[in-house]
Amino acid sequence: MTMLLRSVELEGDVVDVRIAGGRIVQIGPGLSGDAAIVEGRGGALIPGLADHHLHILATAARRASVAIDDVADIDAIAARLAAVEGLGWIRAVGCPAVLADAMTRDDLDVMVPDRPLRMQDQTGALWLLNGAALDRVLAGLGAGDWPASVERDAKGRPTGRIWRGDDWLRGRMATDPPDLAPLGRELARYGVTALADASVSNDARSAALLAEAVRTGTLPQRLMLMSAGPLTAPADGAFTVGPVKLLIDTRALPPFDAMVANIADAHDRGRAAAVHCVTATELAFTLAAFTEAGCQDGDRIEHGSVIAPDAIAAIREAGLRVVTQAGFIAARGDRYLRDVAAQDRPDLYRAASLLNAGIRVAGSSDAPYGPLDPWIGMATSIDRRAPSGAVIGALEGLTPRAALDRYLSPLDDPGGPVRRVAVGGPADLCLLDRPLDRALAAPSSAHVRATWRDGTMIYRYGDI
Repeated sequence: MTMLLRSVELEGDVVDVRIAGGRIVQIGPGLSGDAAIVEGRGGALIPGLADHHLHILATAARRASVAIDDVADIDAIAARLAAVEGLGWIRAVGCPAVLADAMTRDDLDVMVPDRPLRMQDQTGALWLLNGAALDRVLAGLGAGDWPASVERDAKGRPTGRIWRGDDWLRGRMATDPPDLAPLGRELARYGVTALADASVSNDARSAALLAEAVRTGTLPQRLMLMSAGPLTAPADGAFTVGPVKLLIDTRALPPFDAMVANIADAHDRGRAAAVHCVTATELAFTLAAFTEAGCQDGDRIEHGSVIAPDAIAAIREAGLRVVTQAGFIAARGDRYLRDVAAQDRPDLYRAASLLNAGIRVAGSSDAPYGPLDPWIGMATSIDRRAPSGAVIGALEGLTPRAALDRYLSPLDDPGGPVRRVAVGGPADLCLLDRPLDRALAAPSSAHVRATWRDGTMIYRYGDI
């Protein structure tokens, strides 16, 4: 389909843009011809946004879950769960870590004694199951068959706490895949046209599910998948294969030699390594492992939640890039102000200091654990404000244009040169309702009027 976007702002000029065959074929003032016309009214036309780290299936599943990320205590959790109607499973997500760390199956049995309950903490690392849920997932298994992720007490009884056990739990539960259509529409409404799924659990089954969603348009964005194991991209390009995801936890770091071998193995497979780093300990361990194994272009630090000043030079010298989520300050900043020592707060979700050091930095959501809307991430990259309005790490704030650029690099080059609206390029586009300077003065997804992927309009204001 040929389409003419008339009177759009592009790099400060008001021009027309012609799309044909999924690409931009002409840019200039006063274009004419037989084409469907979209009136830009002077609104900025920018490349479609990229979310460089999220978890698609978990984000879609959250829509059918009970959110408890705003609770203050265990009694509030109990009240929230007691209000859930029905007889089957209850899935609760977002439990504050300080509360999750204090609970076991016995606490959950008091809250929900007669229905299976699984509750995830805010980090996504821990699932808590009550007795009814444990009975179901452990049915038919002897204690010797339980994986290491199933925590046990001193007597060998399962506590209900399951660490990093998503794959195992999924295999023990008969659950239907979540509906991806609402998520695809929401992302399109935000102007997002490209996604990097960073789930360590991605395998042939989940990849096939996501590929089919892309093929049918249920998930209308471009897609790159990370994984812990081998993954093959389909011939039709429904998704590309990204880095090998290495998931580590401070509470149980792998043997150093094994970590080095995992990085080397990723490189031997022709893939980069992407390492989950949310603590200073995890980052120090990872940097030491990269020093031993060697780095290749594309290796990346995921989150970079805490980066001490002396780690900045090490990241730069290694050639690593950082894929981070400023949106966590908007979502959890007041918790950080309460729980993180004042001298450590400048190390949280760095941005400006990394860019000033020459490190490539990309923006992302980490949804469902952080805000899905990239415009929240942009706004927080600029003002660094917690929900209370308090500022965290003021020196790490970015200019509005730098904040936008964190979402404009290609999926295969996060933090690299930003994509531009140019003749010959793919028509992955986002049209705003005002000029760019005005939109970035108060970043908001409310400014998005239309989104195209490969020249096909996947969102128009008023459709949702």
